[in-house]
Amino acid sequence: MKPTDFAQHVTIFLSKYLPGERGLSTHTIESYKYAFVLFVRFMKQKKNIAVTKLRLSDLTKDCVTGFLDWLGNTRGCSPATRNVRLATIHSFVRFLQYRLPEKMAQWQNILSIKEKRTGKKTISYLSVDGTKLLLEQPDTTTAKGRRDLAMLALMYDCGARVQETIDLTPSDIRLHKPHTVRLTGKGNKTRIVPLMEEEVAHVKGYMEEKGLNKVHLSEAPLFCNKRKERLTRAGINSILKKYVKDAKEKSPGLIPDNISCHSLRHSKAMHLLQAGVNIVYIRDFLGHESVLTTEIYARVDSKQKRDALEKAYVQIVEKETPVWVENDDLMQWLKRF
Repeated sequence: MKPTDFAQHVTIFLSKYLPGERGLSTHTIESYKYAFVLFVRFMKQKKNIAVTKLRLSDLTKDCVTGFLDWLGNTRGCSPATRNVRLATIHSFVRFLQYRLPEKMAQWQNILSIKEKRTGKKTISYLSVDGTKLLLEQPDTTTAKGRRDLAMLALMYDCGARVQETIDLTPSDIRLHKPHTVRLTGKGNKTRIVPLMEEEVAHVKGYMEEKGLNKVHLSEAPLFCNKRKERLTRAGINSILKKYVKDAKEKSPGLIPDNISCHSLRHSKAMHLLQAGVNIVYIRDFLGHESVLTTEIYARVDSKQKRDALEKAYVQIVEKETPVWVENDDLMQWLKRF
């Protein structure tokens, strides 16, 4: 059976264009693939068009808006998820503009579909004391507890994303001075982040215990489960939730609600900002493309705002002492009552 033009272009888009010309990471490409899986499913269920019959002529503005509505109404996807799927289709259509310019009007109609507005989420982060309390929870008398402490402390110390932590190998850790960790983030972009002595001690002890300091294991997963398999996002989230629960029971006021793995990254950024570190350095530390992304921490740091306002505060209205306070005769008279 000869593949349709839709199948041919999707194959080239996913297997050659995204990894080759765009240089996207495998995780991003997997997200793109899943968007197409959902689109094909929608076309089968709602349009009665099998994947073997699906053509580029079926990719219309009405069809795409119907797909987006289906995501929200049938699958219960949030506006943010809906926007992610739309971004995939937009990227595919931009790719088609240069391969099939004779259908430019069709592609531009699809590109005119707007994203849905999404509410801005507040950043959940821990105070310095809250972070200390959280990292005191793993039971370091057990191998699992030592692994969890090394992993969570590393995530905080270098502001690592969950996927960056999952992808770490022993070769990414420099145990000799200057201590650093190599993180590979979004778009396969690599950054080198300094590590503090305390964190190096945790990681070094863990690696020696697991034999991960041996040359033949340099590319093995740094953090793995009992089956020697790389930890998953769900696995790391489950580990963190356990210790968040334990810490919250000990001191509810120090542990905010909705703490996630990404909150450790937020916490590190906030602590650097509060310590007076230049926001440009924080941008590079976190691996943000633009300082505009990093500025979100400055906007939510109410403590820093209050300190700045108090330093700049000029007292305009003088405090007046009531006349009767300095009148001894009046005070003596009032004390008789």
